[in-house]
Amino acid sequence: MSTGTDLSWIMYVGVGVGVLLIGIGVLWGMLALAKTLGRVNVTLDEVDRQISTLSKPVNETLDHVGGIADTADQTLARLSGVVKSLEDVAGSVSQTASLTKDALSPAIVNVGATITGVSAGLRRLVTGRKSAGES
Repeated sequence: MSTGTDLSWIMYVGVGVGVLLIGIGVLWGMLALAKTLGRVNVTLDEVDRQISTLSKPVNETLDHVGGIADTADQTLARLSGVVKSLEDVAGSVSQTASLTKDALSPAIVNVGATITGVSAGLRRLVTGRKSAGES
């Protein structure tokens, strides 16, 4: 039987020291993360302050632009009404011209036939012929 020392306590001490070192590392990491998040929080507070400072002029500008856009929309609506009226007038003028042409065409043909008849009658009167085919 051998009398030896039990060395299992070294393993327990080593595991304990390892866990302690891991805990210290996690604590150090969390402290660094807390500092970083603290800086991010300060930065976000500054961004919020700047946004609140800019929000009033931006809102006024957007309201102004919205008013301009509304005015432009109203102007376009009026212009489209004017264009429609002009198209209607052009259509009416075209119809009037067509009706005038249709009304005058037969009269011009009748005037031409009348002139032809009168000239034929004058020719017969001057030449003494009774018809155009006689000699």
